Amino acid sequence: MSFKKKLLLMVVPWVGSVLIRIIYFSQRKQILGEEVLTSEWAKGRFLILSFWHDQLLLMIKGYRGPGAKILISASTDGDLIARTMKRFGHGTVRGSSTRGGRQAFRELLQLADEKFDLVVTPDGPKGPRHKLKDGVIQLARVSGRPVVPVAYVCSRGYRFRSWDRFLFPYPFARAVYSCGQPQFFSRDESIDECRLRLQAAMEDNQRQAESWLEAQGATAV
Repeated sequence: MSFKKKLLLMVVPWVGSVLIRIIYFSQRKQILGEEVLTSEWAKGRFLILSFWHDQLLLMIKGYRGPGAKILISASTDGDLIARTMKRFGHGTVRGSSTRGGRQAFRELLQLADEKFDLVVTPDGPKGPRHKLKDGVIQLARVSGRPVVPVAYVCSRGYRFRSWDRFLFPYPFARAVYSCGQPQFFSRDESIDECRLRLQAAMEDNQRQAESWLEAQGATAV
């Protein structure tokens, strides 16, 4: 590993974690549907949390559960994200649909027997944007865990010109976290039926967050 990469892996996660905390604590926040999560945890049930890739940055601070393992791509950018997530006390599973996917899926299945949540961004690592891939559905069908759609929107921020239009929220914005209803998937359902149902649930949850923000007189960036 080059000195430049070592320096990058040391500095960026520390700076990123500080920045995330500053932005989060400066924002005016609302959490919709958090009782959905707490109700499932109270039953001793652990979840698969699913949100779109562009909402990754501030999502970690909206999580108040028993602990999570996050699926992150096995790339240089993934290394930076994984080390940043570690600073918030959460573990990672490395892999994606384009690199190390089978091994990551096997690891997630093994982890599904443990007492913490699993977290995925089902349109990553390369899109299409806001179109889920089948991995999250396969994980839910085999593990028996429900998938809970989660969304984060805010009134002020910058959108990068990446495939996902990654969101960098600004400090002091109005922000909303939204949790949808748990989606259970049976092996008797076809993959296509499951995909359509989860896609619709995630889109509905996204609209719920945006509608709440609009009701406060702001528009999601």
